[in-house]
Amino acid sequence: MSGSSYGKIFKVTTWGESHGKGLGVVVDGVPAGIELSENDIQLFLNRRKPGQSKFTTPRKEDDAVEILSGVFEGKTTGTPVSMIVWNKNQNSKDYSEIASYYRPGHADFCFDEKYGFRDYRGGGRSSGRETIGRVAAGAIAVKMLSSLGVSFLTYTKSIGCIEIAPENFKVDEIDNNPLYMPDAAAAKKAGIYLEECIKNQNSSGGVCECIITGLPVGLGDPVFEKIDANLAKAIMSIGAVKGFEIGDGFEAAKATGLTNNDAFIIKDGIVKKTTNHSGGTLGGMTDGSPLILRAAIKPTPSIASTQHTVNKSGENIDISIKGRHDPIIVPRAVVVVESMAAITIADALLINMASRMDKIIDFYK
Repeated sequence: MSGSSYGKIFKVTTWGESHGKGLGVVVDGVPAGIELSENDIQLFLNRRKPGQSKFTTPRKEDDAVEILSGVFEGKTTGTPVSMIVWNKNQNSKDYSEIASYYRPGHADFCFDEKYGFRDYRGGGRSSGRETIGRVAAGAIAVKMLSSLGVSFLTYTKSIGCIEIAPENFKVDEIDNNPLYMPDAAAAKKAGIYLEECIKNQNSSGGVCECIITGLPVGLGDPVFEKIDANLAKAIMSIGAVKGFEIGDGFEAAKATGLTNNDAFIIKDGIVKKTTNHSGGTLGGMTDGSPLILRAAIKPTPSIASTQHTVNKSGENIDISIKGRHDPIIVPRAVVVVESMAAITIADALLINMASRMDKIIDFYK
């Protein structure tokens, strides 16, 4: 299986399976001299670990990270940073039954057709636990970017049809509720809605939004390496994501040129935009405005309600999936979206260093 690596200079390779011995990541291209500890990584992993509320899977995992290489005396050495999280609470017997059939909404059928074999214990590589490596790498990227004044604000924008209201937006509220919504009233309504989903043995989807500030102008290239395109690939590579947009996104299709264009002005001697319909990119490059992206996340496919499927013998059957599953993936996906965005931005920053000869000369003088 190829395709487990992402990035060109800041390059991330994840490995491991949901019910294997552990999961991890190798991050190549990390600049030397970044202060980094296991606690820096753990703070990010704690945002995605299971068992945090009634709206997440009851599987109890500490998801404690170990740094195996690339850090010495508290700083990165410039060599690959390798990290591991050991699996300690696998209940593979919960999945033994599904070896004989294909779960709706999962990759089971495609795995069997492509490889002639699959790891049915929680989905193997296609499990949500694969994102552990992404989040660990994202923690490094965020720390690197923060030293350059780049910051991330990521949260749940909507759950089902319940969306946060701009007038109720409070950053402090994001960590104050288990759904990571910056609107207390919306979080309360969403909680009631999810209780109903759980009662009906059902699940829900939602939308994560990420706002990135402090970006310089010019990250990304105007053709195949657009920052928009690379962010889209990064975010869409997250297993549960089914939609991606930047700025006004699909709403731009309803606009006109007059309403969609962002006018330029000079403010304090700097070129600025009066609006940000483009979401912080123009022509595939960052324009210095906040970069705003959203990820649409599907409902958890593993639900206890009866569903129709087929088995490997070619028979039509009805199933009810057992095991420990999230009624909604969105709250735990917030940090995954942030991590993949940070990895993409970190890589783009390092690539951008070679875009101008005058800056290369300044660096090597």
